[in-house]
Order: sequence, then structure tokens, then C-alpha cells
Amino acid sequence: MEPDFSQLDAHLSNVDADGYMIHADDTDSDQLYLAEFGAPDPFTSLYTPDGIHLLVSGLEYGRAKSESRADTVSRPADYDGRAKVEEYGSHEGNCRTFKAFLDDYDVDTIAVPGDFPVALADTLRDLGVEVLPETDDVITEIRSVKTDEEIDHVRAAQRANEAAMDAAESLIAAADIEDGTLVYEGEPLTSERVTEEIEVTLLRNGCALDETIVACGSSAADPHDRGSGPLAAGESIVIDIFPRDKTTNYHADMTRTFVKGEASDAVREYYDVTQKAKRAAFDAIEPGVTGESVHDAVCDVYEEAGYPTLRSDEAAETGFIHGTGHGVGLDVHELPHVSPRGGELEPGHVITIEPGLYDPEVGGVRLEDLVVVTQDGYENLTQYEEQLEIE
Repeated sequence: MEPDFSQLDAHLSNVDADGYMIHADDTDSDQLYLAEFGAPDPFTSLYTPDGIHLLVSGLEYGRAKSESRADTVSRPADYDGRAKVEEYGSHEGNCRTFKAFLDDYDVDTIAVPGDFPVALADTLRDLGVEVLPETDDVITEIRSVKTDEEIDHVRAAQRANEAAMDAAESLIAAADIEDGTLVYEGEPLTSERVTEEIEVTLLRNGCALDETIVACGSSAADPHDRGSGPLAAGESIVIDIFPRDKTTNYHADMTRTFVKGEASDAVREYYDVTQKAKRAAFDAIEPGVTGESVHDAVCDVYEEAGYPTLRSDEAAETGFIHGTGHGVGLDVHELPHVSPRGGELEPGHVITIEPGLYDPEVGGVRLEDLVVVTQDGYENLTQYEEQLEIE
């Protein structure tokens, strides 16, 4: 199923532009989405209401023709790119090649993303092209609504994610407790060792990740502390894994909290109320509701239980101190927001629900599932069970 670019057509019409141009490598998810093609060096995608056109290096030309969704693929040689560089120098010569590429499709005015290269924009203007920066994140908005194929990509990444979480939980379960520290095969079990197990498992399942979170005790009280050093018995261990499928480039995201041994009353209370907050979020999800209202449902649970939230105290440093969730796709954090600034949810939105409580005196607890909004509610893409205490 091809994406619906009618929203981009409407934007071009509103600003009176002939096309939309991105010049970036495949770390730019809008570029990857528009072209359905990736390359490690910057290349150019031009969208017009009549089609998608790529300008790529000769090195990428054959692959772009066979792999991309583009209607046409060109290379600098098609526009005498080398001669232009020899005559005008590297920068202006390349810009004149871009101008010739635009002329091929009768494009005199282009809309570009807000992070479009400034030097390229200025030189194109000098060459007679009108360049109109857009800051509405049009393509990001478009790709926030997933096709069935994209949802399957996320689902596959989530299965790999769950295999990695199972490997982490099994490693913790296999550890012994010696003087309050977890020990595995005669050595202290560390955050780094559990992270290694997660990464190896993901690689075996076709996924990769740059970072993960295995944070214990007071480190778990900081939502984005990656964790380090030996893991302790009786303390909460927050494991947050957000891998990318190496073939499709789509992400998954999941968090579980474990205690090896017996959890304290405070950690148990954190866990129970967080499960309740998560259920409240699920109960609120349906098409047409806002991400803000889902977030409010979570805040209601925490505040009724006596815990601070950023809604009740914007300067709070303990309690529920982040948003309820975010979109997941080509980026691990993308639209829509499930937070105070969250807009209307639509079928096809893939979002996380990840309430949590944090206090350095107690530790941290977070539980995160990945769901897709459907026509009549939601589908939970996460199958991994929740269990606090590991024997």
C-alpha cells in the first residue's frame, strides 16, 4: 500500500510551490520515507503532484532504480555535473546540477524542510529558484499514520524486542545473590553484561540498537539513565529496549521493571499503581480522542494515589515526570505525542504507553507497551507479560 501524499499536495498548493525537495542521507527519516530508499551519503528527492524523482550519485544509481519508490532516477552525469563542477567549483557546480534537475520537471518554486541546508538554499535562490522553508512537519505527519505493511514491520521488530527482553530476564533469573549483589558465573552481573545479552539477541533476530536502558536502584529513578555497574538484589531494574529492524528500518519499544528477590513495599506500590495507570490509558484510547486526554487519564490515577505529576507540579522531580508515550516508526520517537501537547489520535497511529514513577529513595518503575490505534479502539502489539519479582 502506497502512502497517501494528498496532505503534501495540499501544502504545495497552499504555498504555491511546484514541488517539495529533501537533500539528506537516510538518517533523515522523512527522506527515507519519501524515497523508500536509503544511502549513507546525501541525495535529493523531489516530490511533485505528478511523481517522485531522485537525483543520486552514480554509485547509488542502479540500486535506486531497482529499490526506490521513485518514478524517475537521475544522476549528476545526466546534467553534465562534472563539467559544471570544473567550471564553477564544487558547491556552485553541484547547485547548478540541482537547478538543471529541477528544470527537468518544470519546478521553479520548492518547499523544503526546516533543516534544509542553508548554503544550498541560498545558492539555489541566486540561480532563480524560490525556496520556501516549511515548519509544519508535513511528511512527518503523513508517516505518523501507518499502512498495514508498516504496522507489520513494527510488529516484527517487537517480536525481536521481546526475544531480547526474555534473554535479559533469563540472565537476571539465572544470577545468584551474594551480599546483596547479583552474581552470574562467579562475576557480578552488571548493567553492561545484560545490555550485551540484549544486543546479541537483537542481532540474531535481525535488529540493532544504538543504546538501551538497564538501570538499577537510584539510577532507575532517572528515566533516561542508561545504567551502569553491578545490579543489586531487592532493587528495581528498569529495562527499556528500542531496537530498529535492519531490513525495514522500523522500530519497536518496550519497557519492563524487574526485582531479583523480594521487592520493597514502596517498589511494589509503585508497580501496582503504574499497572493501574497503564490500564487507564488503554481504556482511554480510541480514534478521535487526543493524546492529551490519554495522558490525563494516567495523571488522574497517579494524582489520586497521592503521587506528583508534571500536570500537578511542572517542577516535580519525583513521581510521574514525563509524557505517557510517543509515536514509533522509522524514528523511535515521532508523532503523535501522548502528552499534554498530544493531538487527535487516528487509526494507524502506532504509540507507546509508558507510565512510570521515580524517586531516588525508592528507585524507578516503568511499564511500556506498544499499541496501534484501530477503527474501534486499539491493538496491543506487545505480548510480553509483566512480572515484577524474579526468583
